Amino acid sequence: MKPLLSQISPESLLADIRRRSGEGEFDRLRHIPQEIVEGFRQMGIYRALVPRRLGGDECSAAEFCRRIEQISQADGSAGWVASFGMGIVYLAALPLETLRTLYRSGPDLIFAGGIFPPQPAPVVEGGMRVSGRWKFSSGCLGADIVGVGITPVEGDSRGLPRMAVMARERARIEETWDSVGLTGTGSHDLVVDDVVVPEEWTFVRGSAANLDEPIFRYPSLAFATQVLSVVGLGVARRVLDDIRAQAEQSRSVTGAPPLGQRPAALMEIARAEAQLRAARAFFYDAIDEAWSTLLSGDEVSLAQGNMLRLSSTHAVRVAADVCRRIQLLSGMGGIMRNSPLARCVNDAQAITQHAFMGEHTWQSAGALLCGQTPLPGYL
Repeated sequence: MKPLLSQISPESLLADIRRRSGEGEFDRLRHIPQEIVEGFRQMGIYRALVPRRLGGDECSAAEFCRRIEQISQADGSAGWVASFGMGIVYLAALPLETLRTLYRSGPDLIFAGGIFPPQPAPVVEGGMRVSGRWKFSSGCLGADIVGVGITPVEGDSRGLPRMAVMARERARIEETWDSVGLTGTGSHDLVVDDVVVPEEWTFVRGSAANLDEPIFRYPSLAFATQVLSVVGLGVARRVLDDIRAQAEQSRSVTGAPPLGQRPAALMEIARAEAQLRAARAFFYDAIDEAWSTLLSGDEVSLAQGNMLRLSSTHAVRVAADVCRRIQLLSGMGGIMRNSPLARCVNDAQAITQHAFMGEHTWQSAGALLCGQTPLPGYL
């Protein structure tokens, strides 16, 4: 029998995640089990960024990222699912009265979304008629509410892309997620059939928040990127900690000495440690600088926003590289399907494939550094 939620401490929850991840449970299920999600709820992941006026903890961007990084050291998929505790940052563009209704029963609301592709939604009496399929809805099986991308259609005119928010029960989940990394994220398809969503339960994507706490003045796209990229930092930290712990015990079947007695391996571990720490320092330094600007009453500058994005892309590339290089040191054991190291490598590589940290982000960062215009949607 699984322990009751009230009996689970954060430390024991993380230990449980690490154990079950190591046994391959999340990969077999292709999602994080509901009792783990409920554990995140108990840890305060879903209330962390919610304003105090709505019952939340109103923590900073850096504090939230550190929480996700810690969970990701236990399991990358678990950290990825927990990262959507930043859902209030999306939802803050809803009308205030809708937000009050959403959070009336408490601040621990779990949100999942499927944005692309935006589906046409005819404007009808009572709102917008929503139908369609949306991919990559991470953590949707454990969500309380979901959002889907729509384009309002009224006659021959089309409105700006919106997100339509509804109870999770009004959508159908088709379990299509089958990946070689982040396998346990449950990033399945959302399917909605002919649901009328009132306009006040929709918002224009990218529009200003209707809440004014610092997190809602922080660049939202940059933050959506950071809560995912920090997963890579957590995964890579797990890999380095594990290899250091194993350095004196891991022996080769060929009779070679343990890693801890191989000069080349020691040099590689040291280089990887330095590179990960440097990438992490850049990541949090960019956050702290932007947050200090907000607390002083100013707006985050274009240059600061660029550093938020650049440090995220850099972090996931360094994390993936560190994981792969440590795997090379591990020999054949590091490619076995039940190897935690192999799972970490796959997770770290999968994060680099996300559009928020894609190759094009280097181009946009460089353009801003050289006084040019970035690609659309970068900031």
